[in-house]
Amino acid sequence: MSLDEMAAKTPETRDRYVDFLRAVSILAVVLGHWFIGIIWWQGGIIRTTSAVGVTSWLWLATWFFQVMPIFFFVGGFSNYVAYEAHKRRGDSTGAFIRSRLERLLRPSLVFLGLWLVVQVALHLADVGRPAGLRLWGDTKMLRGMLPPGATVPFGPLWFLAVYLVVVTICPLTIRLHKRFGLAVPVVFIVGTIAVDVIGFGFGHPGVRWFNVAFVLLLPHQIGHFYGDGSLTRQPRRLFSGMAVAGLGALLLLTNPLVFKLFDDARFRWFPEIGNYPKSLLGTDVEKISNAYPPTVCFMAGGIWAIGAVMLLRPYLSRWLERRGPWKFTIAVNGVIMTLFLWHMTAFLLAVLALWPLGLGHEHDSTARWWLERPLWWGVPALFLFGLIAIFGRFERPKRRAREPAATGSPRTAS
Repeated sequence: MSLDEMAAKTPETRDRYVDFLRAVSILAVVLGHWFIGIIWWQGGIIRTTSAVGVTSWLWLATWFFQVMPIFFFVGGFSNYVAYEAHKRRGDSTGAFIRSRLERLLRPSLVFLGLWLVVQVALHLADVGRPAGLRLWGDTKMLRGMLPPGATVPFGPLWFLAVYLVVVTICPLTIRLHKRFGLAVPVVFIVGTIAVDVIGFGFGHPGVRWFNVAFVLLLPHQIGHFYGDGSLTRQPRRLFSGMAVAGLGALLLLTNPLVFKLFDDARFRWFPEIGNYPKSLLGTDVEKISNAYPPTVCFMAGGIWAIGAVMLLRPYLSRWLERRGPWKFTIAVNGVIMTLFLWHMTAFLLAVLALWPLGLGHEHDSTARWWLERPLWWGVPALFLFGLIAIFGRFERPKRRAREPAATGSPRTAS
């Protein structure tokens, strides 16, 4: 079916804004990773670090382009609506979970399968320095690249692993939403603050990993309110309040003047920094990260982002009634997992092509590094288009008719 046909057949009940947020978020991830990457090719290992850590003002961009909370917010909506549709059809909870996981795992297994073949070939050819977990003898898991946290090309997998867990437990989060409503996100907020107080203030850093659950489930839980329609019935002043409160909390918590009130104790809480860092990404240079694991600052960024996108919703929803923007949104959503999984493979292919030409060698955000930025968008994009043409077919080989939501609800399952 062509894009024109899909656009023409879009039901009036579909919430197009959710699809748009999903599409824009994945493009922000792709272009953001390509933009901030500082490439290191040393000793047979290719890796990247973030330019945010070596550029004094680039942290500000993370306050506007850290889209992970939006992904979970949209996921909370989609999981809620899909779950309700499954229940109306009489399907079991297990069938719902299998259907959601299948959409994630099918293209992911293709990605992992191809890279397994590549890694075996690199081992057999003795290309690239061994890295990662030791398998047996002198044989390690990877050749030529570091384990998944090093971004190239496996960086997206950690997010996928977390989201698979969220999808698996979403029937529980939906039941909690229906039973306790607003109390659930309140518990997540209080839990996030308590974890940071214990982790930083009382010197128990291991406790901070509990915030992977509290911070990332918060926007997902707010998405349930969007899914049942209650969020869209709220006055705009609520969304303004969320945006102001979240942004205000970020300004306060990252301001050294606030933590100077605690004298030298702040350096026991935040070694060598004395306050929360400003960036909402890992920077490779700061001792404390707001993202790995998430902190109360990351939570505040999510609250601000959700408030902002809800304020924009009426205007962008009208704009999405136009054929052009909606076709673009459909096109991106049709290959969204392919974009997510393969965009850093495209970047790696660009490194292999451009590095021998003397490009990408800057290890700081120098003038030359900035001048190269358009090239590090354009060349990976060409490779990514090719990867989409090859692997996009595994995204949704079997399409099923979408089940409309309950009568009167302005949304359908995504």
